[in-house]
Amino acid sequence: MTKYLFLGFFITLFLSCTQKKIYHNALVIKNGTIIDVSNNGASTNDLNGKAIIIKADTIAAIVDASTISDKQQHLIDATGKYILPGLTDGFTVINNQSYANALLYMGVTDIIGVESERRGKFYFGSNPSPNIHMLREVGDVRLTNQQILDTIRKHHNNGAEILLMMYKLTPEQVKLAHNEAKKLGMGTIGELGFTKYKQAMKFGVDAFVHTTRYSLDVAPDSMAIKVAEQPFSNDLGSPKWRYYQFLTNLSLDDKSLQQHAENLGKSNSYIQPTFALLYLDMPFSKNPWKEKIASILDINDINRPADKITGKHNYPPEELAAYQKLGFKELKIEKTYRKHGAHYLSGSATDVWGSMPGISLHQELEVLSRIGLNNREVLATSTSNFNDAYGLKFGKIKKGFKANILILENNPLDDLENLKNNKIVILNGKQLNLEALLQK
Repeated sequence: MTKYLFLGFFITLFLSCTQKKIYHNALVIKNGTIIDVSNNGASTNDLNGKAIIIKADTIAAIVDASTISDKQQHLIDATGKYILPGLTDGFTVINNQSYANALLYMGVTDIIGVESERRGKFYFGSNPSPNIHMLREVGDVRLTNQQILDTIRKHHNNGAEILLMMYKLTPEQVKLAHNEAKKLGMGTIGELGFTKYKQAMKFGVDAFVHTTRYSLDVAPDSMAIKVAEQPFSNDLGSPKWRYYQFLTNLSLDDKSLQQHAENLGKSNSYIQPTFALLYLDMPFSKNPWKEKIASILDINDINRPADKITGKHNYPPEELAAYQKLGFKELKIEKTYRKHGAHYLSGSATDVWGSMPGISLHQELEVLSRIGLNNREVLATSTSNFNDAYGLKFGKIKKGFKANILILENNPLDDLENLKNNKIVILNGKQLNLEALLQK
């Protein structure tokens, strides 16, 4: 009997040894806590004792760590560390290599890329670079239906993944544009004027951008139309600023605001506040130039940058006061939207109004926390929510998704500041040299 017990023991030992596997031509991340960021951050099923198998630039499998052979090459032991998808900045420009380096250094592995007159021309030559999912617009000028369709198809053929539908589109045209974009597999964002956001929610538009813009539904129709006709101006007497002043003085008990908040909460559309645009004017702001990666950024590249010493804007007093008051009210308005169940995406709107690559995404995450999202929900706004909103195959630790991963020394669920420090960044299946990113 004893002989058979020993025989059984050695057979079990032999089988356990032979079952351990070596994954060839693969990077393996073993152990660590894989933080669950699914379901808008409502799910809490973190994974332990797992190994992430990466082949080329894709997650090939997630297996039990105990099945990995000790002879596995290209192994990262993440024991005691925390793993989550690389961050996404949902609205940003890259103007030069320093911008790309700053984004990567701050853990941003994917961006929704934008360019504009204020942000400058998008620089596609950076290497290394976050993955770029380009946004292109339609509706910044009045167009016929056929012109709208032609524009969307042209954008798609040129590689755009996201369609930004803008102020001049009528409700019928927003519906037309959204439907065409979805046929082509593109995500959709609304920054609307002649179309109510309530209507766009019913059409199924994926997301809306900028608190001040997607709050237009609370303004009188005549005011919204004037903003749609002239949406951009820093003149305090412009239609845009008259509307901003309306928002600044709006009661939080206003029926239109409460109704709009209810509509957002009930819809499947995500919202992206881009509060980083006003972050510097808030009393709780931190000096962005004190971030280590800021040393490679040229202040002359930044639109309306923060003062390097104070970390604040050097706006004229009247303009500064107006932005400060607007910022305080935006925070309260967003808390109202959050209270009613709105779903969020994070985006920095870099580099307008002093927002800075990589750095300002973390400012945005801080503000999302301040409006009431818990840390897991905040993490979801910059990771899995982008897959849920647009259907893009990144932002999740899941088989078939891009291998863009952060391995953190400390738990970001305890403190979002832990996203910045002592980390490993995996970009498209390869570990980045973070110190090299600090070189100009």
